[in-house]
Amino acid sequence: MSEVYDLIIIGAGPAGLAAGLYAGRSRLNTLLIEKAADGGQIAITDDIENYPGQKVEGESGPELIERFSQQVDKFGAKRISGNVTKVELTGDIKKVYVGKDQTLYESKAVILATGANPRKLEVPGEAEFTGKGVSYCATCDANFFEDFEVFVIGGGDSAVEEAMYLTNFARKVYLVHRRDELRAAKSIQERAFKNEKLEIIWDTVPERLEGDGLLQRIVLKNRKTGEVTTYEADEDDGLLGCFVFVGNIPNTDLFKDQVKCDERGYVITDEDCRTNIPGVYAAGDMRVKSLRQVVTAAADGAISAMQVEQYIAANE
Repeated sequence: MSEVYDLIIIGAGPAGLAAGLYAGRSRLNTLLIEKAADGGQIAITDDIENYPGQKVEGESGPELIERFSQQVDKFGAKRISGNVTKVELTGDIKKVYVGKDQTLYESKAVILATGANPRKLEVPGEAEFTGKGVSYCATCDANFFEDFEVFVIGGGDSAVEEAMYLTNFARKVYLVHRRDELRAAKSIQERAFKNEKLEIIWDTVPERLEGDGLLQRIVLKNRKTGEVTTYEADEDDGLLGCFVFVGNIPNTDLFKDQVKCDERGYVITDEDCRTNIPGVYAAGDMRVKSLRQVVTAAADGAISAMQVEQYIAANE
């Protein structure tokens, strides 16, 4: 008979690693499964300045995540690398299948921590300049563009709010939207229109991003007239910012037919990260929440692990 773990955690980003740390310290028999490198989106972030307790001079995502991983290992959570291909989350014993051979792992509880990925523009230069002018998180990276010119791509609530946030740092922010009116809430639009540092470029989409090592040119095309315009970084700056807010894609396809999700695919939980299925919790960017940051993902991981401990104790 195969071993039944107390807890299986799917995903080793900040949420999954924090859950593994707290579960390990609680002496729960824990298995942490990750298909790639630890860290998720933060592992490809060059600079982090806003995680509490980190080095004051800043550090890279990989450096921060390495310490997360070391703490998890210290407290004894077991680790395997593999792609989860199927889950059966109902019932007292949860079943998780991994890899092409469908290896079965069982547990009393599961924490889903599979994250979300920003929707990409899919234009030439985007991948090349990610982390070198292209960003998907204003809260993370605004400080690096102080007194620079910045372009924000999008027209929904997040795009407009982040554009206004960036005006606190950049000397000029251009909001590029593919339509002739914003999709953001009217109250948000009203504030945006009053912001003197924010200029909206209507009916326009990015064509390509260019530069020499850093993003220095953004080529835009008007969808109605076909006119193509190239914006160059100021010679003294040598850098443009391009913040992309055209939506996120939660990594929930594997289990969204079992746990309740909203219309965008994010898992619905209560404030203690409980899903609609007893013994199943969701932590981090893939659940419905107002702020997606390393610190909030780590908090979710800690909360969900503590809830698992209580759940197991109550059902023994």
